[in-house]
Amino acid sequence: RSRGRGRDDKLDGNELDLSLCDLSEVPVRELAALPKATILDLSCNNLVSLPSDFCSLMHLVKLDLSKNRLQQLPLDFGRLVNLQHLDLLNNRLVTLPVSFAQLKNLKWLDLKDNPLDPVLAKVAGDCLDEKQCKQAAVRVLQHMRAIQSEQDRERQRKLQAEREMEKKREAEQRAKEAQQRELRKREKAEEKERRRREYDAQRAAKQEMEKQTKKETVQTRKPPSNSRPPQPPRRKHSWSRSVLRVLLFVLLCILCTLAVCKLTELQHQPLCISVNTLYEDVVAALQNHKTLQNML
Repeated sequence: RSRGRGRDDKLDGNELDLSLCDLSEVPVRELAALPKATILDLSCNNLVSLPSDFCSLMHLVKLDLSKNRLQQLPLDFGRLVNLQHLDLLNNRLVTLPVSFAQLKNLKWLDLKDNPLDPVLAKVAGDCLDEKQCKQAAVRVLQHMRAIQSEQDRERQRKLQAEREMEKKREAEQRAKEAQQRELRKREKAEEKERRRREYDAQRAAKQEMEKQTKKETVQTRKPPSNSRPPQPPRRKHSWSRSVLRVLLFVLLCILCTLAVCKLTELQHQPLCISVNTLYEDVVAALQNHKTLQNML
């Protein structure tokens, strides 16, 4: 209701007249409760904008919004798919929403006396009679469909570009992951090689140490370098010593015999006389031999 008048006063069959009601807002809830009101007249009010839920009034066939102060239409205005007649005379519209292209049943359109974009104004043309208003509806729908198609193509291009960019990022990510895997693989191989060389070095050092230990052990068992020269075999050494002992024993016996025969009272015995005589002959012979004399 507006200004106290009943709803029935405004509804005439399928036509609801809310013109000249000094409205600054559209009573969408009350209008939604009247689905049989397919013709709605909101002209000559103070409407600056339409609420977003206004587009839920999809039962509207004819809509008069002329002589208001509308600066724009809702973005989803195209939801009013049953709309056939639209009067937007004398408002403050500059452009139309892209969804306007979805008004496939629109047959009549008046956009006069709006500060329209020059391109849109040229497309709409005049609406001085029924024919011009119908042509305006056809041309504006074609224009808005072209804009919608261009926007769809642009959106597709952006979407395609985003997909390609995403693919590129994924490819770069895969390449980066592959590079990191290769790097980790190379680092692991280098670490294995380093450990193998370290193991080989430790093993070689251990073997060298064992070799050195064996060498030192052998050297420890050998006589010192300043000791006596190597002795002949034990058998030969024993035989030489035995012969030497025998010779020394014989010499000792001879000396003892000479001493006994020379110094004791036994020197007059026949055996001692023979020994003394032999000794004197040997000494005399030695004295006559110059070489032996020099040696003595």
